Amino acid sequence: MIAMRFSVIIPLYNKAPYVGKALQSVLDQSFTDFELIVVDDGSTDESARVVETVLSEANVDCQLIRQENAGVSAARNNGVARSRGDFLCFLDADDWWAPSFLAEMSALIDEYPEAGIYGTGYVIVNETKRKTRVAPLGLEPGFEKGYIDYCRVYAKTMAMPLTSISVAMPRRVFDEMGGFPAGVKLGEDFLLWVRTALHHQVAFLNKPLAFYNQDVDAQFRAVGRLHEPRAHMLWNLGFLEEEEKDNPALKQLIDNLRTINLISYLLHGQYREDARRELAKVDWTRQPKKTRDLYRKPIPYLAVRQWILCQGARVKQWIVKHR
Repeated sequence: MIAMRFSVIIPLYNKAPYVGKALQSVLDQSFTDFELIVVDDGSTDESARVVETVLSEANVDCQLIRQENAGVSAARNNGVARSRGDFLCFLDADDWWAPSFLAEMSALIDEYPEAGIYGTGYVIVNETKRKTRVAPLGLEPGFEKGYIDYCRVYAKTMAMPLTSISVAMPRRVFDEMGGFPAGVKLGEDFLLWVRTALHHQVAFLNKPLAFYNQDVDAQFRAVGRLHEPRAHMLWNLGFLEEEEKDNPALKQLIDNLRTINLISYLLHGQYREDARRELAKVDWTRQPKKTRDLYRKPIPYLAVRQWILCQGARVKQWIVKHR
């Protein structure tokens, strides 16, 4: 079996309106030493048919794998198990790449061969709100490429420096880290990236080469849903407990993630105590005053505030839809 430089893995679940664009962005890559593997995670729409149509006309090494619905982590891990590239890239079925993504990733690997993971900048696409923009990463002014402190960069602006659509990972490191954690539905990629960043160097190219699509219908997205705690990354950080105590950048990052994500759980009666236990771990002296003040408010106030924000978002969506 002949190896190749990249294996591109696309997990797929009910993304028929979007997956064609994702696939075409891979097929349009200027760098051609890659294989393409789509893992259909039990889709119930026309996703698989769209993939079959596109791949039937593709002049690259590609395959469609079908599995019963088991979640995005299982889909990606299954795709990796069936692949043979030296480096692994992941693209979500509703996002896409610039034509030079793999070429520039290959050059970054050649320049920084000791890294355990590679990333590039990306564009946040939200045409509905007319806010398409380059992700505001917490990099030093003038930074072009090189090694970064993943936790410090992430904590600075809370814009993810590594995402599931903008990385390349050596197969040996993926295997060493154990792949994506099964059963986690929100932040499963973060758990792999942070584990990797704490054991290996992170090489980064500050150039937006991937496109993160936020215009996807809510029913197709994991973000924005209230997953049960065991399926959320914040309740799966036990492996970092000791390191969190001794690594200030990691502690800051995780605390920021807690205060950003846990307010919805705090307002949900079923999960309120779970949220309080996680919030008790936060070093509040290092949180902004507005965050400290927010969490001091009584639950009824927070509930009304959240309702107003949700209603405002719905009104904006209605206005945009009916223009």
